[in-house]
Amino acid sequence: MAEAAQMDKNARREKVLEVLNKARSMELYAISQYMNQHYSLDDMDYGELARNMKLIAIDEMRHAEQFAERIKELGGEPTTELADTVRKKQEVGEIFTFDAEVEDDTVDIYNQFLRTCREMGDNVSARLFEIIIEEEQEHANHFDNVGSHIKNLGDVYLSKVAGTSASTGASSKGFVNMASGEA
Repeated sequence: MAEAAQMDKNARREKVLEVLNKARSMELYAISQYMNQHYSLDDMDYGELARNMKLIAIDEMRHAEQFAERIKELGGEPTTELADTVRKKQEVGEIFTFDAEVEDDTVDIYNQFLRTCREMGDNVSARLFEIIIEEEQEHANHFDNVGSHIKNLGDVYLSKVAGTSASTGASSKGFVNMASGEA
């Protein structure tokens, strides 16, 4: 808090805008990465895996929008830059281990961003990070579980999901909302 005490209000706001835009950039990357994987999994006929990947991408879209709305509330301009380059043509066994690491890194970085927001006196942005961190942890757990199934059961697990439907229905609520049964 000593750093915040020495900074004026505008400088603290700029520091919060910086972490919010970094987080938005991470979300935009996740959307692109997960949708690319969704298409690949659907092409490989792993419908259930493709469907959940799309639902997680929808969660990430919601997060990107929440960050953008907060950035606009603070008078900033939401970034449109992706934090990283999308990896394409991944093998099914690689996808979920890779994504679990992405989500684990995201949770770690967002916890640092949450701390920055608190230190800068912005509890609204800090609460936003708290909510999103919980959802990112759910994504990490899902990816870790599927990755473990693929590693431990291999073709037995993949044959169970081969040929399943990739449909998310007429309106997609996202993975977190579908998992919790929210309307």
